[in-house]
Order: sequence, then structure tokens, then C-alpha cells
Amino acid sequence: MRRRQASLGDRRALEFRAFVAGAAGRLLHTATLLTAETPDDNPRARRLLTYALAHTYACWDRLRGEDPYDRARQFLATRFAREAWHHHGGALARFRPGPGTVLAALGPQERLILVLRLFEGVAEEQTAALLGLPRERVRTVCDRATATLLHPPRTPAPAAAKTVPS
Repeated sequence: MRRRQASLGDRRALEFRAFVAGAAGRLLHTATLLTAETPDDNPRARRLLTYALAHTYACWDRLRGEDPYDRARQFLATRFAREAWHHHGGALARFRPGPGTVLAALGPQERLILVLRLFEGVAEEQTAALLGLPRERVRTVCDRATATLLHPPRTPAPAAAKTVPS
């Protein structure tokens, strides 16, 4: 019996390592897009990835035909939303990261929906169910975020230094 449990544990570890080798890069890219920071140094994205992979490993035996990538992505998205909501005064739409990427102009909810819909290719209905939002709200937020990226708000030009003739 002990030998059988050891072989099941070894198989589980090998399967999970293969999953991580194939999916970790894309999941890290998704986390980087969500946090809207530069890819070079993004500890928040790495932390989100670590949590998502740990959660996926913990429920590995219970997946039973479910795609582990979908489970990890779902956990990544909900963890990001929860952190943005709780750590920033309960206002998911008000938190903004420092300037880093083009997505920094968007709020967390807009980034989350845009990344899920356009980068990850999650259907509108699935995104709505995952986030607990009406489908129309997901469509509206995605359209607004796309418009913001395509037509960013104009910033005033820096004032030219005046030179005094001598």
C-alpha cells in the first residue's frame, strides 16, 4: 500500500511539473498584464503566479478531467480582484498602479476584464460568471477599456522654457 501511494505521489508530481513547464510562462504574462507593471521586475505578478500554482497543485487530484490551466487562470483572476478590492479601500475601480505599461491607464476591473476577454480569449459569459457580473457589464467595461487604450486621454504639452534675450 505504501509503495502504491509513493508511485501515485510521484506521478502527481511529474504531471504537475509538466503542467508548470507548459503553462507558467503564459500565466506569468497574464499576471504581469493584470498588475500593469513592467515585465522586468514584477514581484506582484510572481506572487499571483505562485498562489495560483499552489492552489492548482493543492486541488490537482480533484480536477478529474478539468483543465488545470483554466483552474489556475480562474484563481489568478479572482485573487487579483480580491487583492485589488481589499488592499485599496474597497474600491476596485479606483486603484491605479504607477506608470509602467499601457495598461496602467486602466483600473483593475477594466484590466481584468480586458485581459480575460482579449488576451486569454475567455468568452463573455464565462468572464461574467467568473467575476459575478452581468454579461452586459462585462461587455460595457471591455468596450470602455478598449476605447481608452485606442484613444488615450490627452495630456497637456509640457510648457516650453522661456529664454530671455540678452
